[in-house]
Amino acid sequence: MTQYKYTVIFEPAEEGGYIVRVPALPGCYTQGETLEEAKEMAKEAIALHLETLRANDLPIPAENDKAKITLTDQIAVTV
Repeated sequence: MTQYKYTVIFEPAEEGGYIVRVPALPGCYTQGETLEEAKEMAKEAIALHLETLRANDLPIPAENDKAKITLTDQIAVTV
């Protein structure tokens, strides 16, 4: 078995929980109620996506190191 690593993006959903997408795998989306559940669902979605590609003799995309990903963080400042 081969191990694959992909960048996964977690976005808060309006109705709660998280929407998950994998930029290197077009069409690979999932969701979860909590961040932990979303991570587990992402693993499952990626595995199923790759299994489908393999079953159809399609190439498995490599992670794109140049993917444009927006990072956000909170920074505390005391004035």
